[in-house]
Amino acid sequence: MAAALALFYKLFPLYITVALGWIAGRYLQASGRHIAGIMLYIVTPSVVFSGVMAAPLSAEVILLPFVTFAMCSVIGIVHLGVAKRILSDGSAAIVPLSVGTGNTGYFGIPVALLLFGQEGLALYIVCMLGTTLFENSLGFYLAARGRYSLKDALVRVVRLPSVYAFALAVALNLSGLAIPDVFTPLFDNLRGAYSILGMMIVGMGILSFRGLAGNPRFTALAFFGKFVSWPIAAIALWWLDASFFGIYNLAVYQAIFLISITPMAANTVVIATLLDTSPKQAAGTTLLSTLFALIYIPLMVSLVLGSP
Repeated sequence: MAAALALFYKLFPLYITVALGWIAGRYLQASGRHIAGIMLYIVTPSVVFSGVMAAPLSAEVILLPFVTFAMCSVIGIVHLGVAKRILSDGSAAIVPLSVGTGNTGYFGIPVALLLFGQEGLALYIVCMLGTTLFENSLGFYLAARGRYSLKDALVRVVRLPSVYAFALAVALNLSGLAIPDVFTPLFDNLRGAYSILGMMIVGMGILSFRGLAGNPRFTALAFFGKFVSWPIAAIALWWLDASFFGIYNLAVYQAIFLISITPMAANTVVIATLLDTSPKQAAGTTLLSTLFALIYIPLMVSLVLGSP
């Protein structure tokens, strides 16, 4: 418990930033949508690019996005099967996104930097890209419930600027090139902007949520998938690889575990709204998961990863 409180104390500035975002949205009429566009097309690709450039790349590291994508897919599909049996209000389609992905960017990157430092952050970003791919391909396709084709889902992936930033950084990194020193302060500032603006977007998003709405079975299943199934899967991968295969090291296990304990992704609400698939239910549950994660993440990190 002491370790959890120590980490909570270290994370407190991030929580303050969330509160500032709420204040900006509530009293200054600031819109997270405008900031989100800048984040998606400028800041996030820059963070991905600099992170991958700093990562010690190998064939195993390059495969990490596909490992996390596979884990997201399995968890999402399994829970979709359960949801179809217990949910009859049409919200089952949004369950794969709710449990498979997470707020790995706005919430996860600041925490990863705090916990793991620059090198650990680089590996985390590589792993994180797999959740982004799932969110914009298979996750979107499952949520669409036949309204959109697989081709449409793939087009969304093709349009992701972070995918190209990742590919370019891999090519330059493997070629032995590095970011020139003159640009280092720029990327440092962009990473700082990502943390601050991203957490403020979370706060602005809370402004529009109205708490738990709709079927509590959805919330229970989403919480179980996000905060129980995903961490169990991450720990199982950690144990299997460490015991039998030895492909990855502790830094990778820690990065995947942090991904597994992040709250529901804010983009789940965006996609649910776009598809008109239980958007109020998705919004309320995302809010609850974000608030829950403020306590859950310090506790799980202290229990599994040790003292911060």
